[in-house]
Amino acid sequence: MPHRSPSAPDDAAAPARAEDRLPEWDLADLYPGRDSPVLAADLAAAAEAATAFAGRYQGRLDALDGAALGAAIADYERQQERLGRILSYAELVHAGNVTDPAIGQFFQTMQEKVNVIATDLLFFTLELNRLTDDSLAKKLKAPALAH
Repeated sequence: MPHRSPSAPDDAAAPARAEDRLPEWDLADLYPGRDSPVLAADLAAAAEAATAFAGRYQGRLDALDGAALGAAIADYERQQERLGRILSYAELVHAGNVTDPAIGQFFQTMQEKVNVIATDLLFFTLELNRLTDDSLAKKLKAPALAH
């Protein structure tokens, strides 16, 4: 067993070397920070857009022609993308430090806010699934639904 001098630092108390630290993600491409005005603006815009979307389309999908349904789907996809970006950011921040209570609270808050917003959008997939095969076949002839 190697001999240590009494003044030698204990390995547990030694400062972490640069090569021992875990890498940190640069999430600035998503949002500049947890308290970012851009993140807050995206949450507010998502809530407003989801409410407007439900007002425009809820209970009306069967009456839409193919072009209008294509526009509704494109709008829905944009909204899902924004909500996904918010949640992805929150999940990655949390994954970077699962032991920090403030980050855990941020993550939970973002999940709750996105879930509230998403309830305004939930009708869309349910109503799409209720379209009859004949109605859907007619709508799918529109170029807006080709993809």
